[in-house]
Amino acid sequence: MARPRNPKRDEAYQIWKASNGEKKLKDIAAELEVSSSQIRKWKNQDKWSDKMNGNVTKRKRGAPKGSKNALGNRGGAAPKGNANAVTHGLFAKHLPQETLDIVNDMDSINPLDILWMNIKMQFASILRAQKIMHVESKDEMIKELKKEKTTSNENMDIEEIEYEFQFAWDRQATFMNSLSRSMSELRSMLKQFYELANADDMRLLELEKMKLSIDKTKAEIDKLQDDDSDKPIEIMIKRKGEGS
Repeated sequence: MARPRNPKRDEAYQIWKASNGEKKLKDIAAELEVSSSQIRKWKNQDKWSDKMNGNVTKRKRGAPKGSKNALGNRGGAAPKGNANAVTHGLFAKHLPQETLDIVNDMDSINPLDILWMNIKMQFASILRAQKIMHVESKDEMIKELKKEKTTSNENMDIEEIEYEFQFAWDRQATFMNSLSRSMSELRSMLKQFYELANADDMRLLELEKMKLSIDKTKAEIDKLQDDDSDKPIEIMIKRKGEGS
């Protein structure tokens, strides 16, 4: 025996439709006290996007493909500025549902907020990299297993092991080059935020702290690079057979 249709199913669609498809599914779920996955399931099964755009159970009308009869005829086009066709037509047709849900959730996010999130993630990555690539001393060396292979013949087993050695100066040089690029990208994003943010945006204070930290790190990198470049090059020549 079939279960009766949940009245919240139609109510969920009406809420979404009333918001012109802009209300987040998780907010609708909270309002109706159901799970977000249930709302998403109803949306897929009932084809909300098609229903709102009038594409359900309608036969295609108009001139045959290739006909120019309707060329220049705006017909029943949506009002200027209406993005329904883009958001719910093109996206719904080509994007996977999970990606479409993310796009819909992002509709309410200000571009400046996206830039701010990228700034914080980039800054966090720089701080994390400093911990990972920290060199204790100039004599430090890391030995990592690169390849291990065992072969056998009639008489013996042959084990082939290959290690990769990374010396302190190599790690330091790699890290400084990577850090320099990362900070350059971060400075570019900081500049964009300064140009776009309002003067009373409280995030500008946090931005100042980031900028001071970046300038300090850059000065340390420049000093290390200058110290390395100032060192004289030593060449040692030994005759064959001489000891160390």
